[in-house]
Amino acid sequence: MEEQLAELAAKVAALEAAGSGTPNFVIAEVYYYVTIPLMVIIHAGFLAYEMGASRLKNVLASGIKNILAFAFMMPTFYFFGWFVYWAWTPGLLPTAESWQVGIDFANPAGAVMGPNLGDTITGVFWGAFALFAATTASIFSGSVIERIRVSSFIVLAIVLGSFAWVVAAAWGWSASGWLVTEYGYHDFGAAGVVHMVAGFFALGVLINLGPRLGKFNPDGTANDLSGHNMPLTVIGLMMIMVGFFGFLMACVLVPGQAWSFDAGMWTSIYGTKMTLSTLAFNILMGFAGGVIGAWAFTRDPFWMMSGALAGIISCASGMDFFWPPMAFAVAFAGGAMLAPLAKILENMGIDDAVGAVTVHGFIGVWGVLACGIFASGYPALSGDVGVPTISLYGQAVGALMMFLCGFVPGYVISLVMRILGILRVDDESQMAGLDPVKVPLVAYPEGMASHHTPAE
Repeated sequence: MEEQLAELAAKVAALEAAGSGTPNFVIAEVYYYVTIPLMVIIHAGFLAYEMGASRLKNVLASGIKNILAFAFMMPTFYFFGWFVYWAWTPGLLPTAESWQVGIDFANPAGAVMGPNLGDTITGVFWGAFALFAATTASIFSGSVIERIRVSSFIVLAIVLGSFAWVVAAAWGWSASGWLVTEYGYHDFGAAGVVHMVAGFFALGVLINLGPRLGKFNPDGTANDLSGHNMPLTVIGLMMIMVGFFGFLMACVLVPGQAWSFDAGMWTSIYGTKMTLSTLAFNILMGFAGGVIGAWAFTRDPFWMMSGALAGIISCASGMDFFWPPMAFAVAFAGGAMLAPLAKILENMGIDDAVGAVTVHGFIGVWGVLACGIFASGYPALSGDVGVPTISLYGQAVGALMMFLCGFVPGYVISLVMRILGILRVDDESQMAGLDPVKVPLVAYPEGMASHHTPAE
């Protein structure tokens, strides 16, 4: 850690002395600033996706919950989430040294976390990370629609978005993270640190939250509780794909920066060399492979568009190394897995309203392991000698830690909430619908459809 900080300080001093870094600082500032609104499109997509997947009587309640998750993530990530990322890298717990690093880089009362005219990058880089945090909360949000209390959801979303996934990122999405330095864990596009953590956090909560009323019959068979607007859900999924370009852009380090690994080359967050051409090839091939894989085995519009997301997640960890046809094949497999995995989860009595556990959790595992299978032997970090290399074993260790980072806090905190009786909305409100009970507006005031739907 001391060597890395010294190297960072030396690079900053060299660039400042030479004055050669100024244009690149401007480019980097604009580059990361652009990723932020692109990632906001992800949340517009999740909002449409979630509201469309809700029944008519719950539409606005689902939308409110999703927007609140985004809003609460900004101050909590500012005050402590960003600190966690810098402080938790060396091991399971921070050291005195890493704690000080967190204070140096993320003190909310310090000049670095404000409009510091001498620092043109920290704010926009923080903003990109804050949007990753909000993405985890939105992933979780859809799985628990129509029966969770808003106040309890907000607490859980804060724990996930401003702590649980941030710890996972510190461990496995940083060149100093112990999973990277000790096991060669590589997760360029965050299949593990974002998607797995969020998906399995949702699973932990769903076990304690229970299914929506009417989802399962006494014999355990499941009923279809379809959302009120499938076209809106499909459009929402497509908007998420648009936003994914910003998400994956923000996983890249711009060349010429004091904190970049190679002054003349785009790199991953681990310092491994790559190009934006890599993203263009593999994002589009991953999108196509996932859609075709899901469509070939289901012919279902919902799973087809979910397959696009699954395709990107499938090849996300190794996206900076995969040859485009490999990205397509890995994504095709991910899309093909979706419906069978979702059915297994449903047969276990888990009611995941939008398939978040399947798409992000299970497919996230596949994405992490696929990197270990098809990128084995590649360097996990920058450097030519003595650097850790990617392996299936290292990826499996990382996947286990990502699972634990998500599932354990999700399960434990929601269990406490369930015991206290504050996790779930009462049955009467669920029967009537959360909109007429909790929301002072109606979704369709022109009588397009009845606000009060028959109770299931």
